[in-house]
Amino acid sequence: MVIALKELSTQELYAPGHRLCAGCGPSIAARMALKATRGSVVVTNATGCIEVSTTIFPYTAWRVPWIHSLFENAAATASGIEAGFKVLARKKLIEKPVDVIALAGDGGTFDIGIQALSGALERGHDFVYICYDNEAYMNTGIQRSGATPRGASTTTSPAGRKIPGKREFKKDLIGICVAHQIEYAATASIGFPNDYITKVRRALEVNGPAVVHVLAPCPLGWRSNPVDTIKIAKLAVQTTIFPIYEVEKGKYRLSIKIRNPIAAEEYLKLQGRFSHLFKPEFKEELETIKQGIKENWARILGLCGETP
Repeated sequence: MVIALKELSTQELYAPGHRLCAGCGPSIAARMALKATRGSVVVTNATGCIEVSTTIFPYTAWRVPWIHSLFENAAATASGIEAGFKVLARKKLIEKPVDVIALAGDGGTFDIGIQALSGALERGHDFVYICYDNEAYMNTGIQRSGATPRGASTTTSPAGRKIPGKREFKKDLIGICVAHQIEYAATASIGFPNDYITKVRRALEVNGPAVVHVLAPCPLGWRSNPVDTIKIAKLAVQTTIFPIYEVEKGKYRLSIKIRNPIAAEEYLKLQGRFSHLFKPEFKEELETIKQGIKENWARILGLCGETP
């Protein structure tokens, strides 16, 4: 199933006029996600860029019921909302089901919020968790997170004369979620809207918890040109740096097949956070990163039953 663009509602549940940056990837991710909803929906939003910039008192960009949760407990809040609606349905106080979406950044998902997320997945609450991944704690000063890729320069993993940015590779969020034996989990990129919106809809249709991990570039933290946000989101996939796949009932399936990957440098050179990697002294680090990309792509292909 792929949702055709002509099938999408023209109603904007995520309104313009918020205070997010020009070219903000997470903002695009939020708007696209609400295009996938089926009717009544409640969004709970962890502290982060989207939360602080869309609800500056007395204004809001949300045209659906919206709840601000703490940095660490978006999934716990969604669990409570979902449980409440179950009680209302049992008492016949509501007739139609209400979709519940938890929205959080990578800091509030990979790191601070992973305990609440793990608990909610283990308990089997029926909601969709969307992680908009801009690969650092952008709201509080561009600090590295578990989602920050190796080699990226952030305020807490700065590139210097000896250390070439963050030393660790990106955490496998979907692998962690799949280990909870949930029915559906997927990666996506705002560079491929049909794939992303279709996956959010598929996640909403699951009877139980589902997770969508969407790559959403941040021009400020990535030190990129705002006009390049979608280009960069596409290149992340076309270089195989960010594989796009889904896992349904334990079965991995590749969503976007890349037969002839574009060189990783084409993606990295558009972002100031990686500019140091092109210095002669960090040539070896760049090769290590490229080898890591190659190995992770081979791993995903193997899980999906694809031939390298």
